[in-house]
Amino acid sequence: MLDLMPWGRDERRLWNAFDNFSQEFFRGMDQTSMEFKTDVLDRGDRFVLQAELPGFAKEEIQIGLEGDRLTIRAAHSEETEEKGEGDTRYIRRERRFGSFARSFDVSGVETGRIEAKYENGLLELALPKKGKEVPESRNIAIQ
Repeated sequence: MLDLMPWGRDERRLWNAFDNFSQEFFRGMDQTSMEFKTDVLDRGDRFVLQAELPGFAKEEIQIGLEGDRLTIRAAHSEETEEKGEGDTRYIRRERRFGSFARSFDVSGVETGRIEAKYENGLLELALPKKGKEVPESRNIAIQ
């Protein structure tokens, strides 16, 4: 009974549908698969970046450094095919492709000492912090 409202009182519902179109359209899709999850920890003298990349081989992961930008890229492709007998060509054929990339600002890191390891789907980078710069002190001779 409450749904039987005159059009004038319910006009906001129409505009909300247009505003939320993209959310409604992509609702059924798994958007979490479009990126990989990362955690950044502060361990005092260094940062530790942990990136979850399950299903990737170590050779499929690239870590690049350009200036103060660290970029992690991972690309994977896999095809599975099961053939049937006789005239049947495919009973099942699956293909999975994916590539991911994320960039991080490493301006406070000693980039020459970055270390990385990959084990059980977890990429871990040790990012040593830059030491605090102490201003140089000296005596100036008077001429």
